Amino acid sequence: ILWFGWYGFNPGSTLSALDAAGIGRVATNTTLAAAAGGLSAMTIIYRRIKKWDMGITINGFLGGLVAITAPCYWVNSFGSIVIGLIGGIVVVYGIDFIEWLRIDDPIGAVAVHGLAGIWGTWSVGLFATGQYGVDGLFWGGGTKQLFAQVWGNGVVVIVSLAAGFALMYAVK
Repeated sequence: ILWFGWYGFNPGSTLSALDAAGIGRVATNTTLAAAAGGLSAMTIIYRRIKKWDMGITINGFLGGLVAITAPCYWVNSFGSIVIGLIGGIVVVYGIDFIEWLRIDDPIGAVAVHGLAGIWGTWSVGLFATGQYGVDGLFWGGGTKQLFAQVWGNGVVVIVSLAAGFALMYAVK
């Protein structure tokens, strides 16, 4: 259901759905990234535990969906597959890291939405093809966009943590 809903979110909201060719590209990129994220997460877990794990596979495709949300308009199909693959990998190892920190996150929400989301915003600065107004590092755009994405993530993480800790302190 979430994957289906993403088609209303990404193609339906990117640039206010004004660009018909862009809507098709966004829908295609959304599909490719989700599938790649699910496959990469499923493969890692299968190699680790020798069983097919539906939960991590779903988290992997959700990681792919989250990761492609920021760059969905500005990347090509190859970029979306790579972004999704890495998004699934980020989710698996992100869940491992959150568990290693002994933080209670039974459904992997921090890894899926936080870490895969950070990867997705960075990927704008890496994979944007330049054909649609944004140039990424791998397509000759230099580091300017990547730096903006990393800087923006840093600000959001710091403000979110500060606000979260302040609220937790206030309610004890």
